[in-house]
Amino acid sequence: MDTWSPIHDRPYSPVPYRPERMPVDESLRVAAELRDRMRERRTVRAFAADPVPEQLVLDAIAVAATAPSGAHQQPWTFVLVRDPEVRARIRVAAEEEERVSYDGRLGEEWLSALRPLGTDMHKPHITDAPFLLVVFQQRFFLDGDEQHKHYYVDESVGIAVGMLLTALHLSGLAALTHTPSPMRFLSEVLGRPRNEKAFAVIPIGYPAEDAVVPDLVRKDLTQVIVEV
Repeated sequence: MDTWSPIHDRPYSPVPYRPERMPVDESLRVAAELRDRMRERRTVRAFAADPVPEQLVLDAIAVAATAPSGAHQQPWTFVLVRDPEVRARIRVAAEEEERVSYDGRLGEEWLSALRPLGTDMHKPHITDAPFLLVVFQQRFFLDGDEQHKHYYVDESVGIAVGMLLTALHLSGLAALTHTPSPMRFLSEVLGRPRNEKAFAVIPIGYPAEDAVVPDLVRKDLTQVIVEV
Protein backbone atom coordinates (compact mmCIF):
# COMPACT_ATOMS: atom_id res chain seq x y z
CA MET A 1 0.00 0.00 0.00
CA ASP A 2 1.09 3.59 -0.44
CA THR A 3 2.68 5.12 2.63
CA TRP A 4 2.78 8.68 3.83
CA SER A 5 4.48 10.08 6.88
CA PRO A 6 3.91 13.72 7.84
CA ILE A 7 6.50 13.67 10.61
CA HIS A 8 9.05 10.87 10.59
CA ASP A 9 11.04 12.07 7.60
CA ARG A 10 10.81 15.82 8.19
CA PRO A 11 13.06 18.02 10.35
CA TYR A 12 11.52 20.54 12.72
CA SER A 13 11.07 23.72 10.68
CA PRO A 14 8.89 26.37 12.34
CA VAL A 15 7.02 28.92 10.23
CA PRO A 16 5.44 32.20 11.35
CA TYR A 17 1.85 32.14 12.58
CA ARG A 18 0.25 35.57 12.53
CA PRO A 19 -3.50 35.27 11.96
CA GLU A 20 -5.40 38.53 11.80
CA ARG A 21 -6.81 39.32 15.23
CA MET A 22 -10.58 39.72 15.24
CA PRO A 23 -11.96 42.87 16.89
CA VAL A 24 -13.29 42.09 20.37
CA ASP A 25 -16.87 43.11 19.57
CA GLU A 26 -16.90 40.89 16.49
CA SER A 27 -15.32 38.03 18.41
CA LEU A 28 -17.98 38.23 21.13
CA ARG A 29 -20.75 38.33 18.51
CA VAL A 30 -19.42 35.28 16.70
CA ALA A 31 -18.96 33.35 19.95
CA ALA A 32 -22.50 34.10 21.08
CA GLU A 33 -23.93 33.10 17.70
CA LEU A 34 -21.96 29.86 17.71
CA ARG A 35 -23.15 29.07 21.23
CA ASP A 36 -26.79 29.63 20.23
CA ARG A 37 -26.49 27.54 17.07
CA MET A 38 -24.73 24.65 18.78
CA ARG A 39 -27.37 24.65 21.52
CA GLU A 40 -29.79 23.47 18.81
CA ARG A 41 -27.67 20.45 17.87
CA ARG A 42 -29.36 17.12 18.47
CA THR A 43 -28.61 13.53 17.60
CA VAL A 44 -31.11 12.31 14.99
CA ARG A 45 -32.09 8.69 14.31
CA ALA A 46 -34.66 9.25 11.55
CA PHE A 47 -33.43 10.76 8.28
CA ALA A 48 -35.25 12.19 5.28
CA ALA A 49 -34.57 10.71 1.86
CA ASP A 50 -33.99 14.23 0.51
CA PRO A 51 -30.67 14.50 -1.36
CA VAL A 52 -27.80 16.28 0.37
CA PRO A 53 -25.08 18.12 -1.58
CA GLU A 54 -22.00 15.92 -1.25
CA GLN A 55 -19.80 18.99 -0.95
CA LEU A 56 -21.32 19.71 2.47
CA VAL A 57 -20.08 16.34 3.72
CA LEU A 58 -16.69 16.68 2.05
CA ASP A 59 -16.20 20.12 3.56
CA ALA A 60 -17.13 18.80 7.01
CA ILE A 61 -14.54 16.03 6.63
CA ALA A 62 -12.00 18.66 5.58
CA VAL A 63 -12.78 20.58 8.77
CA ALA A 64 -12.35 17.40 10.84
CA ALA A 65 -8.98 16.78 9.20
CA THR A 66 -7.69 20.09 10.63
CA ALA A 67 -8.01 18.73 14.17
CA PRO A 68 -4.94 18.68 16.40
CA SER A 69 -3.32 15.27 16.79
CA GLY A 70 -0.51 13.69 18.77
CA ALA A 71 2.81 14.52 17.06
CA HIS A 72 0.73 15.72 14.08
CA GLN A 73 0.31 12.10 12.98
CA GLN A 74 -3.32 12.67 11.89
CA PRO A 75 -4.35 9.08 12.73
CA TRP A 76 -7.75 9.07 11.06
CA THR A 77 -9.43 7.67 7.96
CA PHE A 78 -12.91 8.74 6.84
CA VAL A 79 -14.65 6.11 4.70
CA LEU A 80 -17.62 7.52 2.78
CA VAL A 81 -19.80 4.51 1.98
CA ARG A 82 -21.83 5.01 -1.20
CA ASP A 83 -22.55 1.44 -2.32
CA PRO A 84 -26.10 0.47 -1.20
CA GLU A 85 -25.15 -3.21 -0.98
CA VAL A 86 -22.22 -2.45 1.31
CA ARG A 87 -24.42 -0.25 3.48
CA ALA A 88 -26.95 -3.08 3.71
CA ARG A 89 -24.22 -5.49 4.83
CA ILE A 90 -23.08 -3.00 7.47
CA ARG A 91 -26.64 -2.65 8.76
CA VAL A 92 -27.17 -6.43 9.00
CA ALA A 93 -23.90 -6.89 10.88
CA ALA A 94 -24.50 -3.89 13.15
CA GLU A 95 -28.03 -5.01 14.05
CA GLU A 96 -26.77 -8.48 14.90
CA GLU A 97 -24.16 -7.05 17.27
CA GLU A 98 -26.77 -4.75 18.77
CA ARG A 99 -29.21 -7.64 19.21
CA VAL A 100 -26.64 -9.50 21.29
CA SER A 101 -25.91 -6.34 23.25
CA TYR A 102 -29.54 -5.52 24.01
CA ASP A 103 -30.20 -9.16 24.92
CA GLY A 104 -27.84 -8.80 27.84
CA ARG A 105 -24.24 -8.21 26.76
CA LEU A 106 -24.49 -4.54 27.72
CA GLY A 107 -25.46 -5.27 31.31
CA GLU A 108 -28.52 -4.00 33.12
CA GLU A 109 -26.90 -0.78 34.35
CA TRP A 110 -26.08 0.36 30.79
CA LEU A 111 -29.45 -0.80 29.44
CA SER A 112 -31.18 1.17 32.19
CA ALA A 113 -29.23 4.30 31.19
CA LEU A 114 -30.30 3.84 27.55
CA ARG A 115 -34.04 3.34 28.13
CA PRO A 116 -34.93 7.06 28.39
CA LEU A 117 -33.37 7.54 24.94
CA GLY A 118 -35.61 4.97 23.26
CA THR A 119 -32.83 3.15 21.43
CA ASP A 120 -32.96 -0.50 20.40
CA MET A 121 -31.27 -3.00 18.07
CA HIS A 122 -32.92 -1.65 14.92
CA LYS A 123 -30.63 0.71 12.95
CA PRO A 124 -32.51 1.88 9.85
CA HIS A 125 -30.44 5.06 9.74
CA ILE A 126 -27.53 3.07 8.32
CA THR A 127 -29.37 2.54 5.05
CA ASP A 128 -31.87 5.43 5.20
CA ALA A 129 -29.55 8.43 5.58
CA PRO A 130 -28.29 9.95 2.32
CA PHE A 131 -24.67 9.55 3.48
CA LEU A 132 -22.89 7.03 5.67
CA LEU A 133 -19.45 7.87 7.02
CA VAL A 134 -17.34 5.35 8.93
CA VAL A 135 -14.43 6.82 10.88
CA PHE A 136 -11.39 4.66 11.53
CA GLN A 137 -8.48 5.36 13.84
CA GLN A 138 -5.00 4.41 12.68
CA ARG A 139 -3.41 2.64 15.63
CA PHE A 140 0.00 2.71 13.94
CA PHE A 141 1.63 3.85 10.71
CA LEU A 142 2.50 1.24 8.10
CA ASP A 143 5.75 1.65 6.17
CA GLY A 144 6.07 -1.51 4.10
CA ASP A 145 6.53 -4.33 6.59
CA GLU A 146 7.46 -1.94 9.36
CA GLN A 147 5.01 -0.25 11.68
CA HIS A 148 5.43 2.90 13.73
CA LYS A 149 3.29 3.67 16.75
CA HIS A 150 0.87 6.57 16.67
CA TYR A 151 0.37 8.55 19.87
CA TYR A 152 -2.80 9.84 21.55
CA VAL A 153 -4.92 8.16 18.89
CA ASP A 154 -8.19 8.03 20.85
CA GLU A 155 -7.91 11.66 21.84
CA SER A 156 -6.94 12.83 18.35
CA VAL A 157 -9.72 10.99 16.53
CA GLY A 158 -12.26 11.98 19.18
CA ILE A 159 -11.43 15.65 18.68
CA ALA A 160 -11.67 15.24 14.89
CA VAL A 161 -15.12 13.64 15.16
CA GLY A 162 -16.27 16.45 17.44
CA MET A 163 -15.17 19.00 14.86
CA LEU A 164 -16.90 16.96 12.14
CA LEU A 165 -20.21 16.98 14.02
CA THR A 166 -19.91 20.72 14.61
CA ALA A 167 -19.24 21.40 10.94
CA LEU A 168 -22.18 19.21 9.87
CA HIS A 169 -24.56 20.96 12.25
CA LEU A 170 -23.44 24.44 11.22
CA SER A 171 -24.00 23.37 7.59
CA GLY A 172 -27.64 22.52 8.39
CA LEU A 173 -27.21 18.75 8.53
CA ALA A 174 -28.03 16.20 11.20
CA ALA A 175 -25.89 13.24 12.22
CA LEU A 176 -25.78 10.28 14.56
CA THR A 177 -22.67 8.84 16.22
CA HIS A 178 -23.30 5.11 16.23
CA THR A 179 -20.76 2.88 17.98
CA PRO A 180 -21.85 -0.77 17.77
CA SER A 181 -19.68 -2.95 19.97
CA PRO A 182 -17.63 -4.78 18.89
CA MET A 183 -16.96 -3.10 15.55
CA ARG A 184 -14.50 -5.53 13.96
CA PHE A 185 -17.03 -6.32 11.22
CA LEU A 186 -16.56 -2.83 9.79
CA SER A 187 -12.91 -3.49 8.96
CA GLU A 188 -13.91 -6.73 7.25
CA VAL A 189 -16.85 -5.32 5.26
CA LEU A 190 -14.90 -2.23 4.17
CA GLY A 191 -11.60 -4.01 3.58
CA ARG A 192 -9.54 -1.73 5.79
CA PRO A 193 -5.85 -2.43 6.51
CA ARG A 194 -4.68 -4.00 9.76
CA ASN A 195 -3.50 -0.71 11.28
CA GLU A 196 -7.04 0.71 11.33
CA LYS A 197 -9.73 0.21 13.96
CA ALA A 198 -13.32 1.41 13.57
CA PHE A 199 -14.18 4.37 15.77
CA ALA A 200 -17.72 5.43 14.79
CA VAL A 201 -20.45 4.98 12.20
CA ILE A 202 -22.03 8.34 11.31
CA PRO A 203 -25.19 8.56 9.18
CA ILE A 204 -25.64 12.09 7.77
CA GLY A 205 -28.62 13.88 6.25
CA TYR A 206 -31.63 16.04 6.98
CA PRO A 207 -34.01 15.01 9.77
CA ALA A 208 -37.14 13.16 8.64
CA GLU A 209 -40.43 15.07 8.74
CA ASP A 210 -41.60 12.86 11.61
CA ALA A 211 -38.25 12.75 13.44
CA VAL A 212 -38.43 12.98 17.22
CA VAL A 213 -35.68 13.32 19.81
CA PRO A 214 -35.67 12.69 23.57
CA ASP A 215 -36.63 15.67 25.74
CA LEU A 216 -33.19 16.10 27.23
CA VAL A 217 -31.74 18.78 29.47
CA ARG A 218 -28.09 19.69 29.06
CA LYS A 219 -25.98 20.51 32.09
CA ASP A 220 -25.77 24.19 32.98
CA LEU A 221 -22.38 25.86 32.63
CA THR A 222 -22.14 26.06 36.41
CA GLN A 223 -22.21 22.26 36.42
CA VAL A 224 -19.41 21.79 33.89
CA ILE A 225 -17.02 24.65 34.68
CA VAL A 226 -14.71 24.70 37.69
CA GLU A 227 -12.71 27.87 38.28
CA VAL A 228 -9.59 27.59 40.40
